[in-house]
Amino acid sequence: MYRALSGACSSRNRSAFIRPHYTLTILRRKPDAVWVIAKGSDVAYDEQLADRVRAALGEQPNLTERKMFGGLAFLLGGHMCCGIVGEDLMVRVGHDAYEQAISKPHARPMDFTGRPSKGMVYVAPAGLRTAKSLREWIERGAKFAAPLPAKKPTPRRSPKPKR
Repeated sequence: MYRALSGACSSRNRSAFIRPHYTLTILRRKPDAVWVIAKGSDVAYDEQLADRVRAALGEQPNLTERKMFGGLAFLLGGHMCCGIVGEDLMVRVGHDAYEQAISKPHARPMDFTGRPSKGMVYVAPAGLRTAKSLREWIERGAKFAAPLPAKKPTPRRSPKPKR
């Protein structure tokens, strides 16, 4: 899975965390820790949370999963409703419900690129402890994504050959 390393990560001290036979990728920076995952490992998100989300979404015919944002996204009709990045649940609530969503406990704006994305929120693990609270967040995302017109599946592009 992943592990936290204490201390800030900078170009000066990054080599202290990397052994010659491991390549590490930074998932997210926090003031007190850097979350990393070893390259070659296939999980960059909380698998137990993913199982709980799958159970909460149930058997829906238009439900798909796709690896996105360095984590796992759940799509309804080709539109993302929620996902998991690291240990946080990412929920797509839309512009209209955004202010109400971030006012809830344990929710914060999604700032994956360093700039908040309107209509998307992160929910910390403390806000997902009970099945009821997880289901409420997932229902918010499904409420936004379900009425959108279904997308046609897009074929995955193969990587360009190296010269």
